[in-house]
Amino acid sequence: MISKFFFHALQYFIILFLLSSCESNNSIETKKAETKASNQIKTEKINGDVKMEYNKLTKEEERVIIHKGTEAPGIGEFTDSEEKGTYTCKQCDAVLYKSENKFHSGCGWPSFDEEVKGAVLRIPDADGRRTEIVCANCKGHLGHVFIGEGFTEKNTRHCVNSISMKFIPVKKSEQKLETAIFAGGCFWGVEFFFQKAKGVTKTQVGYIGGHKENPTYKEVCGKKTGHIEAMEVTYDANLTNFEEMAKLFFEIHDPTQDDGQGNDIGPQYISAVFYKDEQQKAITEKLIKILSKKGDVIATKLIKASKFWPAEDYHQQYYEKGGGKPYCHAYTKKF
Repeated sequence: MISKFFFHALQYFIILFLLSSCESNNSIETKKAETKASNQIKTEKINGDVKMEYNKLTKEEERVIIHKGTEAPGIGEFTDSEEKGTYTCKQCDAVLYKSENKFHSGCGWPSFDEEVKGAVLRIPDADGRRTEIVCANCKGHLGHVFIGEGFTEKNTRHCVNSISMKFIPVKKSEQKLETAIFAGGCFWGVEFFFQKAKGVTKTQVGYIGGHKENPTYKEVCGKKTGHIEAMEVTYDANLTNFEEMAKLFFEIHDPTQDDGQGNDIGPQYISAVFYKDEQQKAITEKLIKILSKKGDVIATKLIKASKFWPAEDYHQQYYEKGGGKPYCHAYTKKF
């Protein structure tokens, strides 16, 4: 009798052990699944079968990207960034914007006048007052878009939260940097427009064409050194070319004025292209012929480039530092 009782008791404890073991294993698997779910990203079906994986977001990133919040103005890491590269979606890594379309609007958030084609969707806000912009791939909130403010030629401003984006810088080894020198009146105004041009990596204003080394602004204005106010632009030839730079030059000043530009009269303010090789010269001559056929009497001089002397620091990026817009330069489509 005791033996029979002992046998059933042993059987009972074996069953309890097995059940406990199963529950423990299930608990471990459940915890593994929960951990994987928290560290892994959510997925969405694309075209019915391909799945896109989304990056894990912090609580603050979720507040903005998922729940359509807004980060405080002026605190975003990309607000004042001028580094060249690509901006991607923080949630899904889709390419959103290129740095050549970024500009300073003074609004406190990164501003772009154009997105990568098809990368951004526009959705009217419920109140009908603003238009939201979201990533076309994952629908993550980016910010809002505004039209008609006149900041750039495209008349569009994508006001984007820095926290909604990641940035991939252009490697220096991938750039093909070239330079060009243009003179078209006050160098502040010329630089203002070239800073915003596609593919431009650097601009600096200075003096060229004179006979004195390292001239000062006062000396150049005194018309005794033979120098001309000019701007040297550095651009990535993978993104643009000299012809585009030269076209912009002719479109932001009056190349028919032979004594200066606007109210800035004098030999230091003449219109000139300082070509660095025969190719730059030939392209400029071609553009001059196009304008001449339209009836313009072009006064722009073609001069072989000589030593370019950078101007004093307070002249560099003058309008960007002090605000305002050029008083004798404006963009007019000519080509």
